[in-house]
Amino acid sequence: MLEALVAGGIGLGAASFLLVGAAIGWFVRVPVPIVAGVMAFGAGALISTLAYELVIEANDIGGLWPTISGFLLGAIIYVVADLLLAQYGARRRKRSMTAGEPQHPVSMTGAAVAFGAVLDGIPESLVLGLSIAQGGSVSIAILLAVAVSNIPEGLSSSAGMKDDGRSARYVFGLWSSIALVSGVASLLGFVLLATAPVEVIAFVTTIAAGGILAMIANTMIPEAFAADRSFTGLWAALGFVLAFGLHELG
Repeated sequence: MLEALVAGGIGLGAASFLLVGAAIGWFVRVPVPIVAGVMAFGAGALISTLAYELVIEANDIGGLWPTISGFLLGAIIYVVADLLLAQYGARRRKRSMTAGEPQHPVSMTGAAVAFGAVLDGIPESLVLGLSIAQGGSVSIAILLAVAVSNIPEGLSSSAGMKDDGRSARYVFGLWSSIALVSGVASLLGFVLLATAPVEVIAFVTTIAAGGILAMIANTMIPEAFAADRSFTGLWAALGFVLAFGLHELG
């Protein structure tokens, strides 16, 4: 029971960086290249983490076919859900407030942003819970990658909602609710799979990994590159190297 609560608390803590980003976006006008750089850095860290912490380990414990099938299923689920959410204005929920454009689409409603953030966050939170279920402790590389990737999402979306006339109570209440949902997802990831067969763990882990990669490709890298074409690749490479280094040192 204690480990389950720890898993939920870690998921909540990582998702709380949405609130950190929201606070920055609410009180400070952050230059677009900085937002884009943080997003690219987080994307690189997530790519490294899903490759070395999730997919390879899932293959080692559960075999090739559960790993491949889970990964592809996760990507398909994410892309279909993202397409549905895009119809309600959540396509550019991670946008970096590109210079020369409106800072947010008119149709980007708070509900659409909320569902989009939950869609992005659930695979990450499940992975945090699973990492504790498998090893008894959370992977620092996974935790760092998730936390860093959450900052620009909270930052850019809260700035856009502020410009829309939303109140601070609405914005911070929204992100707090999303953080709580992420904590519950992390707890469930632990509870439901702590005693599952290794093939099931590999399958579910890679469903989450496939969803994360689809999220990076659909939202984080395109938005970062649209805002700063010069250094996106370098920031992503730095994020990848840092997460890989943490994996090797851990």
